[in-house]
Amino acid sequence: MTPLSASPRAAADRSGTASAAGAFRKVTEREIHAGRVVRLTESVFATPDGGRMTRDVVHHRGAVAVVAVDGDDVVLLRQYRTPVEGELLEIPAGTRDVGGEDPAGTARRELAEEAGLACESLEELGTFFNSPGFCDELSHVFLATGLSEVPREPDGAEEEWMTIERVGLDEAIEMIDQGQIRDAKTIIGLLLAQRRLEG
Repeated sequence: MTPLSASPRAAADRSGTASAAGAFRKVTEREIHAGRVVRLTESVFATPDGGRMTRDVVHHRGAVAVVAVDGDDVVLLRQYRTPVEGELLEIPAGTRDVGGEDPAGTARRELAEEAGLACESLEELGTFFNSPGFCDELSHVFLATGLSEVPREPDGAEEEWMTIERVGLDEAIEMIDQGQIRDAKTIIGLLLAQRRLEG
């Protein structure tokens, strides 16, 4: 098989030359929209060669996602999502929209609000940028174990009408392979949890 050739810049980066990415910098930013969840700006950046580029950037407070495991089962939520106009099967999650609350605190709050669960153990599995091509949202993924029931506090119509489902973790992984789970944070969370629990 003929290997793919890299661009001169990429080849230079791999050979030890400092990446030019550090030479990018934001010059100006103009707010276009400020909503309840996100803020949209038109941002101008300087490029390494002295040029300028304009990008639409969505600013987000960040989020958490929780893989709640009870024995061999994982807790999933079937929730209507307005942007895709349909239901998705997801792990509990939510926006970091309470000032001064750390990611673990948000994770515990969202687990109680959405799934009606508290946990004895909460372990951070990792972080990821959801859509870095246009948005700065950073999500923290947690593994929750030692579950117990607490009162649910749904926020909004979507959460009032969501259903709570428990499936085996292995089955949930198969559902990813079969295209039944298509939510990105859920796919990432389940795979990270499987690796952690089997490691």
